[in-house]
Amino acid sequence: MKTNSLLNLKSAGSLAALAGLLAAVVMAQAQPAVRVAGGDAYSMRVVARGLHRPMGLVVRDNKTIFFTEVPTPGVNGPNGGSNSVSRLDLREDRITTLHMGEPEPVNLALDRDGTLYWTCKSAGVILEQRGEHDATVFLSGLHQPSGISVGRHDRVYFTEVPTPGVNGMNGGSNTVNVSDGTTIEVLHMGEPEPSDLVVARNGDLYWTCKSAGVILERSAHDGLTRVLLSELDKPVGIALDARAKMLYFTEVPTPGLGGRDGGRNKVWELDLNSGVKKLVDAGDPEPTDIAVSKNGTLYWTCTSAGVIVEATPVSK
Repeated sequence: MKTNSLLNLKSAGSLAALAGLLAAVVMAQAQPAVRVAGGDAYSMRVVARGLHRPMGLVVRDNKTIFFTEVPTPGVNGPNGGSNSVSRLDLREDRITTLHMGEPEPVNLALDRDGTLYWTCKSAGVILEQRGEHDATVFLSGLHQPSGISVGRHDRVYFTEVPTPGVNGMNGGSNTVNVSDGTTIEVLHMGEPEPSDLVVARNGDLYWTCKSAGVILERSAHDGLTRVLLSELDKPVGIALDARAKMLYFTEVPTPGLGGRDGGRNKVWELDLNSGVKKLVDAGDPEPTDIAVSKNGTLYWTCTSAGVIVEATPVSK
């Protein structure tokens, strides 16, 4: 089991307060103009149904989806929990269970070699699984890890949300981190709820802050964090295309409520170059996590409906 040498930083109250102050200053800076445009038509289909509260997902090679199901959050296998990590083969329409027994497997990520990582929120660990081998602990002793992404040199980026909805100035200790499996570096502190994140090839980071209603961007060039989008409605999942040009995210202000019943949940696309934001989908009861394949096809989990949705732009 791998440990780390920097976890003591997370309990430093003065550091959290300072980080919260810095975050407030950064968030007050001018933001880039964002123009909302009509979305392109998408061809939608359900690629998996009858699932038990699917949450995180990641896609590989346009053919394979890995996803988590969390019907019994906080309950491990020996105590009756039925949470799982599974693989969906899109070519054969077949689901294979890869791992069971964790109390709360939330989000997933893949490295270039195909190693799968996922956060187990209530257990405070990140696990890794190579191929068909058993899962092992990558990091332990964490505080409610949530979002996860893998960058260059297999460095794992992740968020911790022990104090959801509480920012640094009010005593919150939520963080955005990176680890090589031995040490942890805290990249950012002070946000009230960094839910999910994604890293670009050049090291730029993007993450959703659910309760603050923003998406933040941390530049790998200068290490500064700024607000990319604000005034969002409970953003949750986030994904980046292979060229790091298009950012996709979900908003879930009314979980479990479909559009016909007044639900306001949405899936969005943001062009990082032009700042144009397009609506991909509205009406799903709970679009939790989102992923994009190399060919531009989108996938997202709809937790309360128990399905995984595929959206292919008709123009591609």
